[in-house]
Amino acid sequence: MAISFIQAQQFGGHSPATKWNQINNDSIRVIFPQGLGLEKQATDVAATVQKLAIQTAPTIGTRLRKISIVLQPYTTISNAYVALGPWRSEFNLMPAQNPFDLGTTLWSHSLALHEFRHVQQFNNFRKGLSRVAYYLFGQDGLSLANSAAVPNWFWEGDAVYQETLKSQQGRGRLSFFFNDYRSLWRADKNYSWMKLRNGSLRDFVPDHYRLGYMQVAYGREKYGADFWKKVTDDAVRYNGVFYPFQHGIKKYSNITYKEFRKNAINYFKAGSDSLGNDAVSDWAKQQKHFAGDDEFPQWVDANTVVLVKSSYKKIPAFYLHNLTTGTDTRLRTKSISLDNYFSYRNGRIVYAAYEADVRWAWKDYSVVRVMDVHTGKERVITHLSKYFAPDISADGKAIVAVAVQPGGAASLHILDATTGAVLKKVPNPRQLFYSHPKFYDAQTVVTAVRTSNGDNTMALVNINNGAVEELLPFSKRIVGFPSVRGDTITFTAAGHQQDDLLALVNKQLYQVQTPANKGTGNYQWSALNNKVIYTAFTAAGYHLVQQSVGAESWQPVSADAFTQAIAIPYELAGLNQDAPIGVDTTRPYSISRYHKAFNLVNFHSWRPYISDPDYTFSLIGENVLNTLQTEIYFNYNTNEKYKEVGASAVYGALFPYLTLGVAETFDRKETDTPFRTWNELNGRLGLQFPFTFNGGRLYRQLNITGGINHHQVNYTLASKNRFRDEQFEFFDASVSLTLQSQVAKQQIYPRFGFSFLSRYRQIVTNLSGFQWLTSAALYLPGVARTHSLVITGAYQKRDTVGDYSFGSSFPIPRGYPAVNQYSIPDMYKVGFNYHFPLVYPDFGIGNIVYFLRVRGNAFYDYAYLKWYRDNHYLEFKSTGGEVYFDTKWWNEYNVSFGFRYSRMLNQLRGYDPNQWEFILPINLLGR
Repeated sequence: MAISFIQAQQFGGHSPATKWNQINNDSIRVIFPQGLGLEKQATDVAATVQKLAIQTAPTIGTRLRKISIVLQPYTTISNAYVALGPWRSEFNLMPAQNPFDLGTTLWSHSLALHEFRHVQQFNNFRKGLSRVAYYLFGQDGLSLANSAAVPNWFWEGDAVYQETLKSQQGRGRLSFFFNDYRSLWRADKNYSWMKLRNGSLRDFVPDHYRLGYMQVAYGREKYGADFWKKVTDDAVRYNGVFYPFQHGIKKYSNITYKEFRKNAINYFKAGSDSLGNDAVSDWAKQQKHFAGDDEFPQWVDANTVVLVKSSYKKIPAFYLHNLTTGTDTRLRTKSISLDNYFSYRNGRIVYAAYEADVRWAWKDYSVVRVMDVHTGKERVITHLSKYFAPDISADGKAIVAVAVQPGGAASLHILDATTGAVLKKVPNPRQLFYSHPKFYDAQTVVTAVRTSNGDNTMALVNINNGAVEELLPFSKRIVGFPSVRGDTITFTAAGHQQDDLLALVNKQLYQVQTPANKGTGNYQWSALNNKVIYTAFTAAGYHLVQQSVGAESWQPVSADAFTQAIAIPYELAGLNQDAPIGVDTTRPYSISRYHKAFNLVNFHSWRPYISDPDYTFSLIGENVLNTLQTEIYFNYNTNEKYKEVGASAVYGALFPYLTLGVAETFDRKETDTPFRTWNELNGRLGLQFPFTFNGGRLYRQLNITGGINHHQVNYTLASKNRFRDEQFEFFDASVSLTLQSQVAKQQIYPRFGFSFLSRYRQIVTNLSGFQWLTSAALYLPGVARTHSLVITGAYQKRDTVGDYSFGSSFPIPRGYPAVNQYSIPDMYKVGFNYHFPLVYPDFGIGNIVYFLRVRGNAFYDYAYLKWYRDNHYLEFKSTGGEVYFDTKWWNEYNVSFGFRYSRMLNQLRGYDPNQWEFILPINLLGR
């Protein structure tokens, strides 16, 4: 669940056949597709929001502005956001399989508890200078001003606090949520505040949700429920001007910001060191940086396990790990997936992998893949499916998987392991949600189950009739990651401050002692004879633990004791002051049709764009269903001193997309002999065909565009009497293709990738003229895993008649000045780049700029420019190096900038062969 300050909508993401309904009242509009049975979820969202608007408003402010919440049922990604520009929220309705991360509350209800806090924040942050930014620049201006005044950790920490306060399973009540910081404390990783705020490319740093929750919870506990209301009120008004948020904390807590944040962390850290050392924390202390993740280990034989390994340098892949020697044998890269879960039996791995829909951005799939461990070959056995957490049977003939329908309704499907055909659909009359099912025997599956109220248990499900045998009483205690070995079912259960390992042996419950890790959670465990394997959460990654167990390691636990309510990890008095808001699907709201054309032209912001020499100011718009993007703009070019006024629109409710644009350019001039001045009118009507083929081990996108353009030249001033006005039509067409492998955190570019663009323009009326430009880039691995070799190329051909010359985007070798390309009919260029990291500083200055990485690039460029007359040609050659700084500004905005030295190997008269340049982002205030 995230708050977004950037464009987060998926443009044109739904088939035009989709029809929409709404619950619409004075404070909220909940929009959802017809015919999927989403009325109950929409009702609960509306009811929950209306309760929150009354119950939690006093802690942030009582201002309320109506918002549209769009329920998105077709994506497999569990997420949501609230954003301005335009003002809306979108809930992805797919529940997550992992119950420990976000809990087991009804997913749409949990989203409402969290995301509406962001709505309340935005509603009450349009004040003072933030209000001025809104009047000057619209919703985007307000968003920028708010995010500059209030740190991202507060936005998310405050929302996590609300979901914790108003539910029985918010993240502040889950031990898993605190693994991150507890692992740092136990490994003596004492990072600076700026590192905790900005992260690292070499060390594990918890996200701003966790940091924010600790700060927000401490502030409310120590200084009262209205503390943050007062702090943020001052901050968004920019009281104190510089560092207004820090100024507000000092004003209302009477201590410095530095003291406050230190006290907040120590408040939660207290008690962590009292647990003493253990093997896992000692191992993490010995790791200088993040070592990598070992996940979901499963027995192959008594000495070998198969698991998924990944690190900041390596993308996830399957490995065989020898427990005796500690050596790894790589099997195959894991296809693009939402998590690293998989299942293994008898030489075959089965897992769910992500695939995008070819046309619609709000639709994607989760397909089942089967891999042979002995050959490394892998195949997809389901298509256009939404299957999760598959498990293969002991005989290798069947697979059980969780099938999740749009909106979150779950069932168990039994699939043919060879063809993927559905053999059985297991009845689910109780509407339970299943997590990580495992075959217990040929007719029974063991799985974690949850109800719509968030109650959990481990259960046996008969695959013939759907009968459910509860192995433990339902409770709020989260259980998950079951594993089966003979008559023993092992699983993980949420504990007070540590997620524990438990086992059911002939239905008797035991807790397994884990002396190797006493401070964080233990997961994904399995027993074989007198040994167990599991992964422990550490500051250096999920660490594989092998442990011998005897009778003394298995401590009996009564079912009643297990299901008793456990204390939350960090008891806070403020969390006991309000009653939770329960799920309410029965409130009698009126449901009506939502018309797609409603507020279709929706201008919401004014944006300045700077991409020297062009300085642009635009009025931009987009509707809530993200099917129409509109822009009206004024541009000034500092090179030619001309002005341009234009408008454009893209309509994405149909396929292909329809594009329309018109622009008038004033005061163009050409100072060469003869001197000319003129105005231009340009209009365009086009089509766009975007395709996405993400799946397997590659991300792939194909975009085909075409259109007809009207171009009109009207000469002005003295040129009116010397030149004839011109008008003509030309068509343009382009094809762009990108494909790339997955990228690890430290990799600058993918180890394999390819991008290609080809564009052709041709006058079709009374004049002559054409231009064809093709460019490409090939990404290859370098000497080290974080190095990249990038080979680029470009070719441009144009006519020499001279009736009209199209603008050129041909890349001249670095270091050379721009040349007049209009008279050059043939040009080609090749470039070689070798990118590599230099250092990871993890260093910041004054909470203004933070340096994550310094990297270098050595390059060589060659271009050949040819004229037809007299076989005349030019060669441009240059070599040099670049140094880039990957930074974060104001703890939030990623900016890369650098310096370039170029040596012109073919000297030009009047130019120094040694050229130095400062490299800024293409558009720092980018579109």
